[in-house]
Amino acid sequence: MGMGRALAVALVGLNGHVIEVEADIGQTLPAFILLGLPDASLTEAKERIRSAAQNSGIPLSRRKITVNLVPASLPKKGSGFDLAIVMAALNAAGDVRRTGGTVFIAELGLDGRLRPVRGVLPAVLAGVAAGRREFVVAEANLAEAELVVGAKVRGYGSLAQVAADFDANPQDLCDAEPDPAAALPGGETQPAPENAQAPVDLAEVAGQAEARLALEIAAAGGHHLMMVGPPGSGKTMLAERLPGLLPPLNDAEALEVTAIHSLDHAGAGITALVRRPPYERPHHSASTASVIGGGSGIPRPGAASRAHRGVLFLDEAPEFDKRVLDALRQPLESGELVLHRAAGTAAYPARFQLVLAANPCPCGKAVGKGAGCDCTPMARRRYFGRLSGPLLDRVDIQLQLNRVQLAQLADSSPRESTAQVAVRVQQARDLQQLRLRPFGLVHNADLTGRILRGPLRLDPRDTALLDRAMGTGTLTARGYDRVLRLAWTVADLRGLDRPGTDEVGLALTLRQRGENP
Repeated sequence: MGMGRALAVALVGLNGHVIEVEADIGQTLPAFILLGLPDASLTEAKERIRSAAQNSGIPLSRRKITVNLVPASLPKKGSGFDLAIVMAALNAAGDVRRTGGTVFIAELGLDGRLRPVRGVLPAVLAGVAAGRREFVVAEANLAEAELVVGAKVRGYGSLAQVAADFDANPQDLCDAEPDPAAALPGGETQPAPENAQAPVDLAEVAGQAEARLALEIAAAGGHHLMMVGPPGSGKTMLAERLPGLLPPLNDAEALEVTAIHSLDHAGAGITALVRRPPYERPHHSASTASVIGGGSGIPRPGAASRAHRGVLFLDEAPEFDKRVLDALRQPLESGELVLHRAAGTAAYPARFQLVLAANPCPCGKAVGKGAGCDCTPMARRRYFGRLSGPLLDRVDIQLQLNRVQLAQLADSSPRESTAQVAVRVQQARDLQQLRLRPFGLVHNADLTGRILRGPLRLDPRDTALLDRAMGTGTLTARGYDRVLRLAWTVADLRGLDRPGTDEVGLALTLRQRGENP
């Protein structure tokens, strides 16, 4: 009897910490003590692993087993520690060997089967960053774990198979075959699709030439967009087609997005990196925790983080809770969500493109002369009052949409498809990357005021419109910079070296069109 060791990973948000699992077998009465700030789900591991070891033919010692999770000051949660704990205990009893340098990530069933867990991808990433190379996971998590470069991963179906590979006596083991029905948590047996939505094309949008242009500019520069228009004017159709205009994610971006999705309930179905920009569309009744992130213990990611490197679409934006809308102001500026809870602080990336859609009034009929609209001025102000000035100031493009006319709907002339517009978007982004690489930036939307008024300063004659707008108070300092960012994107789409008066004028029009609806 002695000490045994194994390694596991504790996730706090997307940040993982390698945990050393120490097991000691004493000479006193039977007991199982688990130390190191475990949560309730982790405390239950004591009974799970006893049954799993017994049913695998390698029962745990009947003596007192003390397991310590180091560092003890870091909160730990979840069932992903099961395999590491049982391997450390078996190592202490001399039943298995060579466990000290391997990271074990899996949940145990009572019959000894290894079940998949959430967050395997960020856990393996954290292990590799800490210098670990050997990993053991459940078979259902194998494809996901193998996405990490530099990790040597082995997948198993049962504890008996793991113990046999770590020098356990094969005569004492039960040959438990994995159950295909237990492949995914919650009874799921099919992997989740990458982006569960039917293919849509920009050519399906009738009319709305100005809105199509605004959508192209938003895609090219990574700008936020707001559309105000009556019901049926195409706001939702346009928003749904924005992800198709965005270029595929590169390796680093795809790894970030896939790691976030790994923390979702469908994480065990991940078999490849997510290459398409994600699209999230929460309902207007969604709570702050579901949009921003939260929950008990260490907070989980919300829709804003799941939309990282993609699009977050808030349809009927004024119907959202004002606290939800104002909570988006931080990630719109920093591209990150830092959630503080009593159990710990979790940070999730949230660099998304925000798309807001709203009706012109609660009834949606305040179009043109407003005939048929019975909303009072107070009702209209209250309706848009939830969209605070600081939030709208962070939205680069604010567009007013009109009803689609019958002639536009009946027009059968060919319209540009998503693929055609996406080519121009990619070309514009290539120009941006060449220009912004010395500053460590990627998109025009990331430009800072210091750069815009320094190396990328425009001729005063080209910014005269902006200077007058700011002088009259119709444009804030933040809005001034955002118009300049838009102007650079317009110039990139037109293949120009730098924006001129026309590009600045178009950018200012797109910025001011939706104000004071």
